[in-house]
Amino acid sequence: MDLLNTLVDKGLRREMPTREEALAVLATSDDDVLDVVAAAGKVRRHWFGRRVKLNYLVNLKSGLCPEDCSYCSQRLGSKADILKYTWLKPDEASQAAAAGVAGGAKRVCLVASGRGPTDRDVDRVSDTIRTIKEQNEGVEVCACLGLLSDGQAERLRTAGADAYNHNLNTSEATYGDITTTHTYADRVDTVQKAHAAGLSACSGLIAGMGESDEDLVDVVFSLRELDPDSVPVNFLIPFEGTPLAKEWNLTPQRCLRILAMVRFVCPDIEVRIAGGREVHLRTMQPLALHLANSIFLGDYLTSEGQAGRADLDMIADAGFEVEGTDQVTLPEHRAAAGHGSHADAGCGSSGGAGCGSHEGGACGSHEGGSVCGSAAVPQVGEARTDLVAVRRRGAGTDLAPNA
Repeated sequence: MDLLNTLVDKGLRREMPTREEALAVLATSDDDVLDVVAAAGKVRRHWFGRRVKLNYLVNLKSGLCPEDCSYCSQRLGSKADILKYTWLKPDEASQAAAAGVAGGAKRVCLVASGRGPTDRDVDRVSDTIRTIKEQNEGVEVCACLGLLSDGQAERLRTAGADAYNHNLNTSEATYGDITTTHTYADRVDTVQKAHAAGLSACSGLIAGMGESDEDLVDVVFSLRELDPDSVPVNFLIPFEGTPLAKEWNLTPQRCLRILAMVRFVCPDIEVRIAGGREVHLRTMQPLALHLANSIFLGDYLTSEGQAGRADLDMIADAGFEVEGTDQVTLPEHRAAAGHGSHADAGCGSSGGAGCGSHEGGACGSHEGGSVCGSAAVPQVGEARTDLVAVRRRGAGTDLAPNA
């Protein structure tokens, strides 16, 4: 297929595809999906080999968010039956983080629901970062606390944070249909603040909210322009009790096409499969490793993920290897240019203003009608509500975490 040969050549040269080419990837048929995966896989292996970076989420504060992000189980007015608790103490967060590190995670992502941190919250998280770093040698720490005020990113970096996650989630044109309590521009500003402070910037998207192909391409091109080190790709988890609970728009094949498109647009950037992979990719998850070079290990923010042991077995069985703490995530040219100088790559997943992990466990949830996009909505996938499980273990509980 000439399209795929062209995109492979461009990816190996770090050259941007055109919008038309990106849209054409999403428009390929299910019959061609293996060809698409094989082509994007060449780009992934060129820049990242067969390494898979493992990341582990710690939900520092769950639920009761004042923002109204339609996809999020922690949103204002959510009726989702999730865990609700206030801030974990530094030692509690460090203990949770240690479980992920023991399971092979190289990065710990600290997430807190809310619009954004107060200065007191930044002090609290700074103490937590220092505790985790002291008790877990070599671990990277990414914070995801929502919209940042001036000076807060610098304070987090001084405390030892390596990265900051804040997702764009969807296109600028449709953002107001998803969230009304803050703007797309607010999110862009926070990513820029993190980058300017010397933190490794992480920003991604959520697919499956009823958006069009054009919306998906718009947000990925906007992310490429922001130039984060890491792009987490979340697949909407339709959580009962949220406005998008009835949105089952994804098939495993469409998820693979979306990941391939992201890889072609962001060839040398860490692409992470974030929330929702177990729900929408299901048995096709191993194929997705040929496209993304990073995943979350174990559970997410408010939902359960695949068993940590199963994640490790999947990686090994697919012929990949877990990235070690002595390995640099980003390609040499990006590291040399100062990208991720304080850390390797970003953290992410998706959620409300303050959540950075969409919810395949992070901060996600959904219900109601289509709220994103207007053009051709993709073929609706089978509703698999049996695969959506609320997290009842790990942080905020007395039960052992899944890692």
